[in-house]
Amino acid sequence: MQLYTKILIGMVVGILFGILVGPNSMLLKHDTVILSNSAKVVIKKGGETVNPLAAHTRRANIQSVEQDGWAQIQWSLDSKALLQLQAAKVEIPAEAADGNGIQGWTKIEAPAVRTASSIGLILVDTTEWIGLLFLALIKMVVVPLVFFSLVVGVATLGDLKDLGRMGSRTLGYFFSTTVGALVIGLSLGNLFPPAALLSAEDRTLLTASYSALAESKAASAAKAPSFVEQIVGLVPTNPVSSLATGNMLQIIVFAVLLGVAMTMMKKSRAQLLVDVFDRLNDAMVLLVHIAMLLAPYGVAALLFKVAGTTGLSVLLALAGYSGLVMLGLLLHVLLIYVPVVTFGARLNPLKFFSGIKEALMLAFSTSSSAATLPITKECCEQNLNASPKTASFVLPLGATINMDGTALYQAIATLFIAEVYMPGTLTFIDQLTIVFTATLASVGAAGVPGAGIVTLAMVLTAINVPVEGIALILGVDRILDMFRTVTNVFGDATATCLIARLEGEDLQLLTDAQDSADPSKGFEGRLSNSKD
Repeated sequence: MQLYTKILIGMVVGILFGILVGPNSMLLKHDTVILSNSAKVVIKKGGETVNPLAAHTRRANIQSVEQDGWAQIQWSLDSKALLQLQAAKVEIPAEAADGNGIQGWTKIEAPAVRTASSIGLILVDTTEWIGLLFLALIKMVVVPLVFFSLVVGVATLGDLKDLGRMGSRTLGYFFSTTVGALVIGLSLGNLFPPAALLSAEDRTLLTASYSALAESKAASAAKAPSFVEQIVGLVPTNPVSSLATGNMLQIIVFAVLLGVAMTMMKKSRAQLLVDVFDRLNDAMVLLVHIAMLLAPYGVAALLFKVAGTTGLSVLLALAGYSGLVMLGLLLHVLLIYVPVVTFGARLNPLKFFSGIKEALMLAFSTSSSAATLPITKECCEQNLNASPKTASFVLPLGATINMDGTALYQAIATLFIAEVYMPGTLTFIDQLTIVFTATLASVGAAGVPGAGIVTLAMVLTAINVPVEGIALILGVDRILDMFRTVTNVFGDATATCLIARLEGEDLQLLTDAQDSADPSKGFEGRLSNSKD
């Protein structure tokens, strides 16, 4: 069975089981409450005396629910919570010290108090580690793979003019497609304002539900460096620190400069170092294949949590906004990427899609273009026959600064939030500001889940729209993040093939039959063939 088939099965199983037996399942009994920081647990029903023992719990079992919405709940305290209570000199009843259940009352009112299935919560808690382990294995390889492959790619160019030509073409393409994504997003947002479908009740509920998370994202955006600081910050003062912290832009700059220096050295002196880096790069590729053995299970676990914890009510409330973002992403692929693949790279779009399907599936399930980078590189080199030097240069740069899906999403999200808080106030100049700010913000967006929300806060600030409006869309951000990451990865692969074709490379599509027949190609059989 092909790897992409296994991953697809994992995706389907994860989503299906998440809907059926996840924490928000409509089939399972909701016998647990999830308490937010603003939840109030009292000793007696309807009373005002807050139960001090409830401050250290976020989940409790439902004992009974009254018609007026009050629920009697029961929970237990672990040893750490007991020590914290003792340090705060809170009187601890004997039943709490004995480990027996403690009881109290709370009113079930979202978003402070929500109900969930205890079975679904247990299943998420016991399977989430598989997805996190898979992500950790992939991320472990990203930095060394990018560094070694980029150094080797630049060092083997032979002529610095080739580097300049490839770099200018790549950056020009990324800039053009990002602006195109923003134009599509703004056009759709103006033609079909999604805020009109959101009721006042839904706005209040969403804002209250995600206000705390919105504040943390706004705080992260406030710490973002200025444009000048970003330019200066491209050059690492300590390359080892950049490698350790995973600062991808600094790693790329250092790797390119090191490759340039090796190109300028005498070939006899540089060749040994190039060979060592090349062998290390091969070892990183094999580590990717080892990690991919866990891919179907990791994908299933990641999507089980996403599908199981996303409330159906949130999805319905934001259906218009979500649908518009997905439509924009689809149009961007069809109007920009498909013509580039067809006429620029001169490849069949359907076969091109088939060639990068493993990368797209990983992008969908992980919501991280950085985590997907090793798989995207493998697909472009093995399935599409792009040269390692081109893939090693274009893809790391693309995973760092080519965020077309994120840029398009930010355009629609900005118009959506502005229409809710400041209807009819955005001018043409404001929308040009969105294009300029989102283009620059996308350069600094890390290829990790949720980074688009931080850059969105920067865009909102630029046009004086309340940043707390982010709370309106956080409920579906994880879902949309999956789709915009797929768009980003699709764009990176498209750019790689276009640049490869412009550099005179002979692109060839690897069929599934060829993949299965030749263990040295694609993902199948590479581990068993690794000693060759």
